[in-house]
Amino acid sequence: MGKLDGKVAIVTGASRGIGKAVAKLFAAEGAKVACAARTISEGEHILEGSLTTTVAEIEKAGGIALSIQADVSNEESCANLVDTTRRQLGPVDVLVNNAALNYFIPTKDYPVRRWIRAFAVNVHGPFMLSQKVLPDMIERGSGAIVNVSSSAAIGPGRGPYTRFGGGGTMYGATKAALERFSQGLAEEVYQYGISVTCLSPSQVVPTPGTVYHKLVTSLEDPRGEPPEMMARAILLLATEPLDKVTGRVTYSQAILKEFGWIKEGRGAGISSPGSGYSQI
Repeated sequence: MGKLDGKVAIVTGASRGIGKAVAKLFAAEGAKVACAARTISEGEHILEGSLTTTVAEIEKAGGIALSIQADVSNEESCANLVDTTRRQLGPVDVLVNNAALNYFIPTKDYPVRRWIRAFAVNVHGPFMLSQKVLPDMIERGSGAIVNVSSSAAIGPGRGPYTRFGGGGTMYGATKAALERFSQGLAEEVYQYGISVTCLSPSQVVPTPGTVYHKLVTSLEDPRGEPPEMMARAILLLATEPLDKVTGRVTYSQAILKEFGWIKEGRGAGISSPGSGYSQI
């Protein structure tokens, strides 16, 4: 038996990287997966990866998946994603808010439209999608929402400073907001049996995006952790009992080690402290 047999899941940002790994693992664990992203076919985006490829790989392995083009910054698109999933697969049991947008630009140079766009994708999208899946979850008295954060939410602390940042202020601000949103929503929906959690990688994850931004040298960079590590941690948070996980802001290797899914770990949450919200 799979951990998600009979469940329906939405995974955003499923065309590549962490989202693709989550979608494939969820399908392998028995879920019917709605894979959402903006990129339908290979070649439509500067980065490798597409919903067509993700769904094809899931179906080849015997899983069930649905490709739905979605812009999570747009309310109508979010509504269509949830409505289409419900109509074709059934009510949503698990929502993974993984889609994210990042520009490495110093604040003094940041185009306002890009700043607003990033908040729309990274913060408003998870809010809108959570709001739209909650009615069915509340009616059934169960469900799980997992929001994907980043160690960028851990601020640099107070000065004086020996370095002057790498243009990650916006991304960190959106992820800090997402962590606060996650704990607040967890408190609100606890009474309905719904868990809400927030997870960051313990180490940088080699993906087409992190390679493009030169955070890693390649998809095989040994300094990082594979996307499958995050996928396993998200699976854990989506399937463990409510009282064991809800409201947790945590890190992939830390939570996997805590629950005995791995023996050793390193990185944020283990060898270095997490964000303030992870301490609460």
